[in-house]
Amino acid sequence: MNFNRLRRIIPALLLAVLLLVTSTSCRAQDTSPYAQTQKQSTQRGATPAVAKNAEQGSSFNKFFPKSADGYQVVPAQEKKGFAEYKLNKDGKNVAVMSINDTVSTPDAQKKYQQSTEKIGGYPAAEAPGNATGVLVNNRYQVKVASRDPSFTKNDRVTWLQKFNLSGIAQLK
Repeated sequence: MNFNRLRRIIPALLLAVLLLVTSTSCRAQDTSPYAQTQKQSTQRGATPAVAKNAEQGSSFNKFFPKSADGYQVVPAQEKKGFAEYKLNKDGKNVAVMSINDTVSTPDAQKKYQQSTEKIGGYPAAEAPGNATGVLVNNRYQVKVASRDPSFTKNDRVTWLQKFNLSGIAQLK
């Protein structure tokens, strides 16, 4: 091999190795407030976000109220342990209705334990953000949340009573 050629290749090779080493060792640390949570939730053996025995969201659909009195009930989201419908009036979203299996989020049950108010025979509670909910069968949280100031607490209670709460109570 020619010595002059070798003198040109070695510095280029050394520079490439130096760049590779410094780029992998100087990675910026993720300073996001969610970085630790992301790390914990993706590790082996991490607690799953939804319990294995959570009810399928599709099984909740039949318990939602039907469109009535100028309101349109529109499916919005469905996943294991949860289903959500939008409540629209005159083309405007006025509320969101949901059923949530609290087997995955047992803390959600706590606000109902001291409740003295009942709706449809089930313990009721107010939630932050203009929401009213009931806990059915000590497991299923049924909630209506206002998205428009014109949709009041009385409206939320009325729509909670339109759910088939006794049907939800029959779920295992």
